[in-house]
Amino acid sequence: MITHQQEKPNEKVAVASPIERSACRFCGTPLRQSFVDLGMSPLCESFLAADQLNQDEVFYPLHVYVCEKCLLVQLQEYVSVESIFTEYAYFSSFSDSWLAHAKKYTELMIERFGLNARSHVVELASNDGYLLQYFVARGVPVLGIEPAANVAEAAVKRKVPTLVKFFGRELAAELAAQGKRADLLLGNNVLAQVPDINSFVAGMKILLAERGVITLEFPHLLRLMQENQFDTIYHEHFSYFSLITSEEIFAAHGLRIFDVEELSTHGGSLRIYGCHAEDASKPTGARVNELRAREESTGFRHMECYKYFAEQVRATKRALLAFLIEAKSKGKTIAGYGAPGKGNTLLNYCGIRTDFIDYTVDRNPYKHGRFLPGTHIPIFGPERIKETKPDYLFILPWNLKDEIIQQNAYIREWGGKFVVPIPTVKVYP
Repeated sequence: MITHQQEKPNEKVAVASPIERSACRFCGTPLRQSFVDLGMSPLCESFLAADQLNQDEVFYPLHVYVCEKCLLVQLQEYVSVESIFTEYAYFSSFSDSWLAHAKKYTELMIERFGLNARSHVVELASNDGYLLQYFVARGVPVLGIEPAANVAEAAVKRKVPTLVKFFGRELAAELAAQGKRADLLLGNNVLAQVPDINSFVAGMKILLAERGVITLEFPHLLRLMQENQFDTIYHEHFSYFSLITSEEIFAAHGLRIFDVEELSTHGGSLRIYGCHAEDASKPTGARVNELRAREESTGFRHMECYKYFAEQVRATKRALLAFLIEAKSKGKTIAGYGAPGKGNTLLNYCGIRTDFIDYTVDRNPYKHGRFLPGTHIPIFGPERIKETKPDYLFILPWNLKDEIIQQNAYIREWGGKFVVPIPTVKVYP
């Protein structure tokens, strides 16, 4: 079933908070230290219809700061989560590799924590049911919480019961009072998308069963910095996490990280395992201590470590534009593959429009016939590639490059090549 919960008059929305652009969203310290400034950019999922191309388009600053006290890397909040996520264009199920990742996760959790028909699994930002469908298939009761009604509708078709609402303290207390506490409480790539991080993490504490487990996956700040992954920065991502800052935020709300895995997804992610701080049944493991020590040796507890990223980003931009200028000067045609949020950050920051990329394609029919925000590059279905035979296929979701290159290997029939822009521009023959 799909359930909509309407706010009562004067009732506070769970994760919404008054927009405070000058203070850290976790500890409240004034934000002064710049991490990277990517200029002005539209919301990365605000795709345009043809009749919108000549209308006003809103751009917001894409300037990231690092808190001098708690060292949380964060983007200031310029737009409410309701305006971003009430209707959303990203459907997780269109990536085969992501579905495989979700299924593997399901099997791992069932085996490791003994989940069964008496357990309760809750996913925060459950999207189109891409993951919970595998728990349903194994007979494990689930609940998805997803604020975007259009995406939640797809989950219901997969027989994933879904609550259309933002998550925070209030909703967690409501569900806990109904006896719906979670034995496994998970969220993939959602922690970064929460502006009121204190309400969100406090809500997890409330909803988690006494011996329950939290797992969260998010891009690792260490990999973002080491590999120039600046395009993973966009307005929908409010915060960027290291293990060190994650531990501090969890501890402030009575939670503890007892295990961590380093994943290859999204260019390099962490999967953290959390529990109640007082849960003695889950001792903190060696992987947590090892990664914390590695982050400390990198300098993550010192402000100096964060001051050099901006120049790395500028160098990446110059190299990419040099390649595109040279290719176009030789008369080469270039098409894009994918229309992900990260691609729109890259294109808008670098000023890449239809003078460089003729069009892009995407497997998601929701995006077909629309145009990328800011750059107005048209989006077609994948069949467009065979129709136009471009010399280069520019892969925007570079984290899926292996999957995309395999699916589109046929471009080699006419001498087509693949271009991957991050961490530095690289051509795959």
